[in-house]
Amino acid sequence: MQIILKKDVKGTGKAGDVVKVSDGYARNRLIPGGFAIEATPSNLTKVMRDKANREEQIALDKAEANQVKKVLEGEVIKLKTKVGEGGKLFGSITSMDIANAIKEQTKLDVDKKKIVLIKPIKEIGEHEVDIKLYTEITARIKVAVTEE
Repeated sequence: MQIILKKDVKGTGKAGDVVKVSDGYARNRLIPGGFAIEATPSNLTKVMRDKANREEQIALDKAEANQVKKVLEGEVIKLKTKVGEGGKLFGSITSMDIANAIKEQTKLDVDKKKIVLIKPIKEIGEHEVDIKLYTEITARIKVAVTEE
């Protein structure tokens, strides 16, 4: 019997795959458990349409991420903060501070969870920070921290 998997099934396939399994396994385990549906012509066309829509959305998201990357990589994000002796900051610059500064200076909304800080920024000067915009698309920006 041919079925369309709704969820990943170990040893059988991944969600969206059309696989052939024994009738008993499909009727007694996969279909009642919500892991699969029968591969009728209408279900097959629906799955193919959903897959095409998903691929189209992924292409749009990648294109948008590449545009954001082009805008961000030419920018130097400037932050002003209180500084103590020897150029050390009171506290540190967080990903939230950087996200807010990006929004103010470039009008782009970047999620703070996408900003990758290898170590906290605790001194004045220029620092390089990576922003993970999409799978395999990362922008590297410069953050200039100056004294208030």
